[in-house]
Amino acid sequence: MEILNKITYTIIGCAYKVHRSLGPGLLESTYEACLIQEILNNGLTVKQQVGLPLVYNGKRLVVGYRIDLLVEDKIIIEIKSVDGINPIHKAQVLTYLKLSNLRIGLLINFNVINLKEGIYRIINGY
Repeated sequence: MEILNKITYTIIGCAYKVHRSLGPGLLESTYEACLIQEILNNGLTVKQQVGLPLVYNGKRLVVGYRIDLLVEDKIIIEIKSVDGINPIHKAQVLTYLKLSNLRIGLLINFNVINLKEGIYRIINGY
């Protein structure tokens, strides 16, 4: 868990740098592209728009789920630029964690004045 905490800490630092530079009010795709650059600059691997299949009744179904960012193949990042985070946004990240059998996800809403209010750490209890 210590390594996951370290990676999460680095990602959050990257998000703060992006938010300080750009501020709120832009498209999710803009924040995603800039966050990727910051994560790479910090020596972490990152994959963008990773397909996430669903296994239903023993069959693998491709239903269009996509993880915004996957860092070090361990941490899911869901990026938002919305007026407010709703319970469904948190549920989305938890579902992605369960489907991918990963432990930690970050939900980051860049459309806030203070980024601290836009970061949610979501843990899959398995």
